[in-house]
Amino acid sequence: MKASAFRRFGGPEVLEYMDLPTPEPRAGHVVVKVLACGVNRLEHYLREGSVLPSIKMPHVLGSDAAGEIAAVGAGVAGFKPGDRVVPMPGYTLDPNDMHTPLSAAPSYAIGGIVNWGTYAEYVEVPAKWVLHDDLGLEPEEVATLPMALVTAVRSVKVVGQVGAGQTVLIHAGASGTGTMNIQLARALGARVATTVQGDAQAKLAGSLGAELVVDVQRRDFVKEVIDWTGGSGVDTTIDNLGGDVLQKSIDATRVSGTIVAMGFVAGVEVRFHVRIFFFTHKRLLGTLMGDVADLEWGLQQVKAGRIRPLLDRVLPLSDAAEAHRLISSNAVNGNLVLKP
Repeated sequence: MKASAFRRFGGPEVLEYMDLPTPEPRAGHVVVKVLACGVNRLEHYLREGSVLPSIKMPHVLGSDAAGEIAAVGAGVAGFKPGDRVVPMPGYTLDPNDMHTPLSAAPSYAIGGIVNWGTYAEYVEVPAKWVLHDDLGLEPEEVATLPMALVTAVRSVKVVGQVGAGQTVLIHAGASGTGTMNIQLARALGARVATTVQGDAQAKLAGSLGAELVVDVQRRDFVKEVIDWTGGSGVDTTIDNLGGDVLQKSIDATRVSGTIVAMGFVAGVEVRFHVRIFFFTHKRLLGTLMGDVADLEWGLQQVKAGRIRPLLDRVLPLSDAAEAHRLISSNAVNGNLVLKP
């Protein structure tokens, strides 16, 4: 099969379009023919070597895919060749390792980190972690959904407990994660403020229902959010940035409010004023990905039209290096997809 893979850590140029063995389905597994695969920022960090420094090479990245069943292993029921499917973007490698949340299990792994991922013509996945795709969308649209959607449901709905009438601050409102978080919060009936960089991003975030859109290149989002909420701060902040932004996220959140940490685009190390933090009874919660039920619920919202895929562009699988250049330079509004 053809795949975009890398033999050493480095910049986008280390991604090569190469021939690799086509997987065969083991017992309890299926082989999915990848019709389209999504590109996530996490894969940029994996390629650099800043997340896991000991990956067996060559390695195929990718957690998101829309595909169809190509072959089923022994003991698999409920799937047949030709069925349209969506694999979970992360799951436990030990079939007996079950936790709630799933991503807290010791053997949990995001696709394309330990096992080969979806930047390929075919990928093997345990059948228990594959969902039927009845969305009626093009594969390129479906491939934008899994990681961003399951993570948004978990961070906004389950951990953040966002509900109707609440105010929510969402960062990077034009990114794949940000656009999904905005749509999820709006689907739950919340009012949304978001941060962006530039007019194009502002327009996209506003089109998704964000009431307050703050261009951080021009304005102080903490002041804008405090003013927008009449001086109190938002009920919940969904922080996918980390780094130096986290303190500002805390500052923009009301007394007894919640900050959900679910990313580190701005840096993995953070500093915040702990005395002010606990004097104001705020909560800082962490979350990673989500469970099957989270993805199923999210897909139902997509099917109902409450959430829509946001596809920035489609590139051929052979152009994975260019896709990573675009992702790493923040040149993507929405989601980027590769097509074998």
